[in-house]
Amino acid sequence: MDLSRRDFLKIAATAGGAAVATNSVVKTVLALGKRPVSLPQYIPTTCEMCFWRCGAIAKVVDGKVVKLDGNPIHPNSRGKLCARGHGGIGLLYDQDRLKTPLINTGAKAEGKFKKVSWDEALGYIADKMQKIKEKYGPESIALLTHGSISTYFIHLLQAFGSPNFAFPSFALCRGARDTAFEITFGEAVGNPERIDIQNSKVIVLIGSHLGENAHNSQCQEFAEAVGKGATVIVLDPRFSTAAGKAKYWLPIKPATDLAILLAWINIIINEGLYDKDYVARYTLGFNELAQAVKEYTPQWAEKETDIPATLIIETARVLGKNKPNVLIHPGRHTAWYSDNVQRQRAIAILVALLGAYGRPGGIYLSPKKKLEPVFLSEKDYPEHKPELNKGNYPFAGDEGLTHVIVKATLTEQPYPIKAWFITGTNIMKAMPNQKDTIKALEKLDLVVAVDIMPYDGVMLADVVLPECTYLERHDDFFVVKERALGVSLRQPVVQPMYETKPGWWIAKELGKRLGLEDYFPWNTLEEFLKTKAQIWGVDYSELVKKGYIEIPESSKPYLLPDENYKFKTPSGKIELYSQELKRHGFDPIPKYTKHEQPPEGWFRLIYGRAPVHTFSRTINNPSLWELMEENVAWINTKVAKKIGLNHGEYIVLVNQDGIKSNKVKAKVTERIRPDCIYLVHGFGSTSRFLRRAYLRGADDQQLITRYAVDPIAGTVGMRVNFVKITKEV
Repeated sequence: MDLSRRDFLKIAATAGGAAVATNSVVKTVLALGKRPVSLPQYIPTTCEMCFWRCGAIAKVVDGKVVKLDGNPIHPNSRGKLCARGHGGIGLLYDQDRLKTPLINTGAKAEGKFKKVSWDEALGYIADKMQKIKEKYGPESIALLTHGSISTYFIHLLQAFGSPNFAFPSFALCRGARDTAFEITFGEAVGNPERIDIQNSKVIVLIGSHLGENAHNSQCQEFAEAVGKGATVIVLDPRFSTAAGKAKYWLPIKPATDLAILLAWINIIINEGLYDKDYVARYTLGFNELAQAVKEYTPQWAEKETDIPATLIIETARVLGKNKPNVLIHPGRHTAWYSDNVQRQRAIAILVALLGAYGRPGGIYLSPKKKLEPVFLSEKDYPEHKPELNKGNYPFAGDEGLTHVIVKATLTEQPYPIKAWFITGTNIMKAMPNQKDTIKALEKLDLVVAVDIMPYDGVMLADVVLPECTYLERHDDFFVVKERALGVSLRQPVVQPMYETKPGWWIAKELGKRLGLEDYFPWNTLEEFLKTKAQIWGVDYSELVKKGYIEIPESSKPYLLPDENYKFKTPSGKIELYSQELKRHGFDPIPKYTKHEQPPEGWFRLIYGRAPVHTFSRTINNPSLWELMEENVAWINTKVAKKIGLNHGEYIVLVNQDGIKSNKVKAKVTERIRPDCIYLVHGFGSTSRFLRRAYLRGADDQQLITRYAVDPIAGTVGMRVNFVKITKEV
């Protein structure tokens, strides 16, 4: 039995009506003497196939999820899901899932595990933690985390007495961007980013691969903007999917992006193309900026970037003539080199000059309302030693730095780190220099991994705890900060399979064994959610039915005419010249930095993502694996011809430190510069427990043995590795 789209939306909106309809149909069918047919249930929840966390509606028949659709009232999905979102069913029913707790019985990385009960696994962990605490102190236990599960394990570690947790996503992804925008505008640009694509007249993408990153609502708005005639400018050494929609593709030499940004600023100031009223009203430091960028002429930038000066001038004028409805996309994975923050600062400054912050088609303002924080417990955390997870980086975020924790584990300075919890992240695919990660793991007394799948990093743990999928659990509310403020619910649509448990349950049960019951005063997470909803004035029963509720009168995306808006910077203005950076010994206005270029016969390794995969987290997914089984190495046609390489031929990449990749197919194409090789990230799994993904494709992270650290925020630049090609497979 199936339903029309109209019927689907009706049921999705009312949710509870399905039970009544089912009873009626069952009675009718029984009266006719036929076997009853179950009507589907439509249950709203929040996807976690990537960080976008779209609203989803699960179609469930006889306790089985048979379809997933986007929730039409959720702003992140707008009624649609991407391929990965539809792959949630594949995750749920993947036979390679972790099914039971495991304890390692062999050497690390040997892959010998025994199945144990939850009681034995949690008891083993609690005993080890107490012994480590007695010998070294509670702060010697660190957490590397990502995703929804972070909430519960950060809470557990802080209750235990450790301040040391870190998200790989800060140092390796958003950290530089968030830091730069906080310095300039007083707040980060949001997650997802507060970008008004649908109203943009010009969209600039700097190494940002819309259409390949499959950020749902942004891709939808991008298509709408292009359909309305928006001009797209793409700076990328590779002709990406987005470049196929662009009027201007600028195949920039890698590591020179800051040069073209500074040249654009120079042109826009010199030709008076900036928004004079906006700059006068809202910014500080314009005169200092104008003086500082005088040397960065388009002719100078041409020599650095390989982009003709005439094209640099032409695109700068396109930006200026279409102000303020211009979007300079702030990007997402922004940790490339050692000057990540200053490159992102140049983007933020350009946004300000065009008057595009708080204006239609640019970056819209945060919702004008806030929801007060409601904590998992009101009990104070114990005092602890100083945190080490931010290192000596003055602008490192509260999300911490994973490479600082790795270094402290290896050196035992300023104090020892003796245990890692790894939750929701595959450390072998998320962190550079895998050798250091392995060395650190070997020094630890305890490694605990909590995850859904047996990823490479997970199977290096002493204890593996199986979390159930997002379709089988509650999680804390998601506060959605789009044009308006909203609350999104994740709720189970089916019961947990096998012996898997929700992350909140695992943290709570481990807390009990550590004597931390008072930090988990609720019996179930739903009990906590109901309390939280009541404090926020949100109707929980309505949220269960709809999956998403918008907070009334919370939308204020744009500055009002002549509004004296106060920014959250120390001065209350947009700071083109940053006294804060100067105070810490950094350039208050970005200066150009030269970076090493690959020698003859070598290529800069660049990387990205595919629209059907979320890095290494989906490469074994039975639904998505069929769409893309392995990655390929993009190689310029002229390079391939020179070395006698054919399209589709297997090759091996070797980096500057002699590390060899697994074999990977060559994609011979004119769509990439001759000095680069490009791989989609996340492939080449070494976990034999992932039967589809095992050794399929090349692992770019394996080749990233060197990295450059930004001194401002500690972000890790990984595009500093060079590779050469060999046919020895």
